[in-house]
Amino acid sequence: MIGYNCKYAPVEILAGFAEKSILINSEAENFDYSSGKMHANMCSHAKAMLEEIHRDKIKQLLFMNCCDSARRVFDAVNYENAEFSYCIDLPSCDTGCGVVKFKDDLIKFISDYELYSGKKFDVDLFLSSFDSNKEVPKGKFVAILGARSSKSLIDVCSKCFNGIDIIDMTCANSRNVSPLEVEDNDTLDAIMLKYAKALFSQTPCMRMQNIRQREQLAENENCVGIIYSTVKFCDYYDFEYSKLKNVKTPIIRVETDFTNQSYGQLLTRIEGFAETISQFSNVKKDRNMSGKYYVGIDSGSTSTELVAVDRDKNIVKRVMVRTGANAASGAKKALEKSQLKREDIAFIVATGYGRKNIDFADDNITEITCHAKGAKHLYNDVRTIIDIGGQDSKVISVDENGNVTGFVMNDKCAAGTGRFLENMAKVLELEMKDMATVGLNYKNDLTISSMCTVFAESEVVSLIAENHSVADIVHGLNKSVGTKIKTMYSNAKDKSRVMMTGGVANNAGVVSELKKQLDTDIFIPDCPEFCGALGAALAGLER
Repeated sequence: MIGYNCKYAPVEILAGFAEKSILINSEAENFDYSSGKMHANMCSHAKAMLEEIHRDKIKQLLFMNCCDSARRVFDAVNYENAEFSYCIDLPSCDTGCGVVKFKDDLIKFISDYELYSGKKFDVDLFLSSFDSNKEVPKGKFVAILGARSSKSLIDVCSKCFNGIDIIDMTCANSRNVSPLEVEDNDTLDAIMLKYAKALFSQTPCMRMQNIRQREQLAENENCVGIIYSTVKFCDYYDFEYSKLKNVKTPIIRVETDFTNQSYGQLLTRIEGFAETISQFSNVKKDRNMSGKYYVGIDSGSTSTELVAVDRDKNIVKRVMVRTGANAASGAKKALEKSQLKREDIAFIVATGYGRKNIDFADDNITEITCHAKGAKHLYNDVRTIIDIGGQDSKVISVDENGNVTGFVMNDKCAAGTGRFLENMAKVLELEMKDMATVGLNYKNDLTISSMCTVFAESEVVSLIAENHSVADIVHGLNKSVGTKIKTMYSNAKDKSRVMMTGGVANNAGVVSELKKQLDTDIFIPDCPEFCGALGAALAGLER
């Protein structure tokens, strides 16, 4: 088994030696091994590759030097004395002298592998190993563009887009090499020249000088959405994304550090994006046509909210409980506390991070769509929603009908969330109700520079030791939340008529700081923490 890293790798040549090949592209549980072999600031995908090589004991490796990080992995495995590791130079010019150079390097690789393995290259095996050409679907499709796509991303996309083809055109998973047409009298040099051209005829990666094929895919009239996958600090694809933001096709960017620890948030992002393109319904049961109430349950990381509305959209019940260790039990507890009879309920919609685990719900919808529906009901003119929840923060743009036109979410760091404020309240030995107001009475304008929750806690401890007042420290924390949200707000499609939802909207200090930093008025509804559950209930009525 020979591991390779790039779609331009000559895996058909490996087949000509009767060798199987495997793409090295798995997410990592952690970077424990690679951290001892590479610099701490190295690309996370490079670390993930090294973790996979070590974990799966891949002893033979073929690298294309498609980027500096790939070369660093090659250097690391050489240092570890791999049985066979080989690096082929990948020209950025896919015509003329670039093709000739690539052809010469392929012939040299054949010669070097023959010398290493003692095997003879079999041209017939090589020619018979090509897969049939894959074409872009004739119907509607969603394109995954950008850098490496992870298994988690592909899995989530397949779940979220029912009946729509997913075309993975990222740099490694879009391998599509057409079979060669050779003549009986073709020499190895002639065959390899055709092969080099076939490798270069694939949809180009961002390393290539001519990337028009990539642009054409994004402009395809059947492309209903683009999921743009980037690996942290991958400049090639950051440049492309900055251009693609201007295309008419709906687009969402998903950035990964190539670990598999953020599946839940990834699912919310992609499912929310799918809901902005089309209303994908997950209805599992028949409606109870005799029921008179429509229930929304928002299962969050810290609390679960329930809202019930009647056929006229009047709120008849509002319940909040602690989620606890299990989303389903938290939802059941909320339903029991509401004292609603099941036969009186026409439809239940679950939302929030625990929505998939509430088996008695008739449907589940992301909190992105639900907050938009709830906000529109409470504030008809809303165009921008700032939702700060216990686990994440979102800035959602909506049109005049309350439909989501775009959204920005924080990454898997807890900074700027309700959890962040809860942790800081514990450090300061404050109740949350006091945390919400004490910062309004600050005297000195402190700045908490650390965005990370862990580092911010250390900074707060240091400020306490320096005898700063609690009011000044809380004000500094409120500022840090405002700074985090301001960055997300700057990327919103519409920055007018702002409304705030989620439990943190009850924090007067944070709201005051947000108004100041965003330089805008912010509408705060009564009980903003129930907005998601209200939207879910309204979605049930629409269903």
